[in-house]
Amino acid sequence: MSLKNISAQIAGHKNKIPPVELWDPPYCGEIDMQIKADGQWLYGGTIFKRQSLVRLFASVLKKEEDEYFLVTPVEKVKITVDEVPFVLTQWHWVDEQQTSMMVSTNVEDEFILNAEHPLTISEDGSLYVTVRRNLVAKVHRNVFYQWIDFAKKQKNEQGTELVFFSDAHQFSLGFID
Repeated sequence: MSLKNISAQIAGHKNKIPPVELWDPPYCGEIDMQIKADGQWLYGGTIFKRQSLVRLFASVLKKEEDEYFLVTPVEKVKITVDEVPFVLTQWHWVDEQQTSMMVSTNVEDEFILNAEHPLTISEDGSLYVTVRRNLVAKVHRNVFYQWIDFAKKQKNEQGTELVFFSDAHQFSLGFID
């Protein structure tokens, strides 16, 4: 399986997310593609320079158990993902009342932080947001610091927690004591 073949098969899906969860093509082996922890995509050890190509491949990314695959209707190839495939890099309030937060990833996925796209905290304290299906984005450190600036302290039986709301859902940034 070559990068050119994969590109040709998914080129018709530009600007929309194909239903890869419905596709179950045969496994065709591994391809020398890697997604680094900082969100950079590499092929053969070389960083992708065309962001449009990265977005295209990200649209057909599928996670099965702990492995990641690029999937087309006729082929499935395994790739390497160092941590998670995406990085949450930007956010803004969509309304003046600051009740709904729009977030976006390094591959330009954009969505409201809510119950469908929740914020979770790992055991080591890292923050992750569900992007789509079972694919997640790690919250970039700069975004985390910006969120801390407006988060409210909330005391509970575990201690004092930093929280904020988006789309009528409370999200935790962790405990401060």
